[in-house]
Amino acid sequence: MTQDNTHDERRHFKRIPFDAEAELSSSSGRWRSKLIDLSLHGALIKRPAGWAGATGEPCLLHIHLADNDISIHMEVMAVHVETEQIGLRCTHIDIDSIAHLRRFVELNLGDTALLSRELSALGDTHEQ
Repeated sequence: MTQDNTHDERRHFKRIPFDAEAELSSSSGRWRSKLIDLSLHGALIKRPAGWAGATGEPCLLHIHLADNDISIHMEVMAVHVETEQIGLRCTHIDIDSIAHLRRFVELNLGDTALLSRELSALGDTHEQ
């Protein structure tokens, strides 16, 4: 078993590949990026040119869904920073954004039982 498979098995939240515009901002600036994938717990984005942040840095992530005027806004923390990508963990999300994100995940998972398990796991992670 490879390390990546082990990491995927520990993952509580299904990642959904999604191509969308994103904007990452922090106290040091604002950068345009592309969303790679999205889950109820965070996102993976392309590392923007000029971004010099570090693991643990709090940021704001705005995801613009191209087909309509819906945006998802979340407070995030960089949990892994690589040459090409930044992994972000959601630390807070407003009620409208979580409703949009939940609907997005529901449509893409196609399995209401899996969505229920993920929502339950989301509640568990925020209680710790």
